[in-house]
Amino acid sequence: MNVENLIKMANDIGTFFEAMPNREQATRDVATHIRKFWEPRMQKSLIAYLGTHGDETLKPIVRDALREIHPA
Repeated sequence: MNVENLIKMANDIGTFFEAMPNREQATRDVATHIRKFWEPRMQKSLIAYLGTHGDETLKPIVRDALREIHPA
């Protein structure tokens, strides 16, 4: 699994939902999108990478959504 591609995809999803006026709802929508449309190994690959390398490459909305999906 290409983690750089997963990061780009996650950030693209975040960019789409950032336009929403309600930040909390937007974060939930990012989390919902990833839960529904990303297969578990995609999610696990991204979470494993972030656990090792940190999450500074992600938009804040994506970071928050991932914490909702996979709390530390």
